[in-house]
Amino acid sequence: MHFKLVIAFVEEDKTDKVMEAARTCGATGATVISHARGEGLKQSKTFFGLTLETQRDMLLFLVEEHLSRNILEKISSVGEFDSKPGTGIAFQIDVEDAVGVAQQVQSLSEVVEDEI
Repeated sequence: MHFKLVIAFVEEDKTDKVMEAARTCGATGATVISHARGEGLKQSKTFFGLTLETQRDMLLFLVEEHLSRNILEKISSVGEFDSKPGTGIAFQIDVEDAVGVAQQVQSLSEVVEDEI
């Protein structure tokens, strides 16, 4: 079984919705790194030297490759990435190897067979 790592930077208030949406598409869990900070095309506004920006969470999903595109699209939809500028981004990268995922492989085998 091959995996992809889906990485999403989402607004703090949308983290739970995005995680729930990813689970409905086959993600078996996630790692959340809170209080990430990023900058887009335009620099964040400042007020007396303080940056005015919302906090972001970084979500890491290790998912089976056949499920990854659907999860990525669902994350984008729920997070409103394409409809509202500055709400977040998500992307996927190939994972060459992974250990500690025996439980996920066992539970995903039937799901992936249905997808193929």
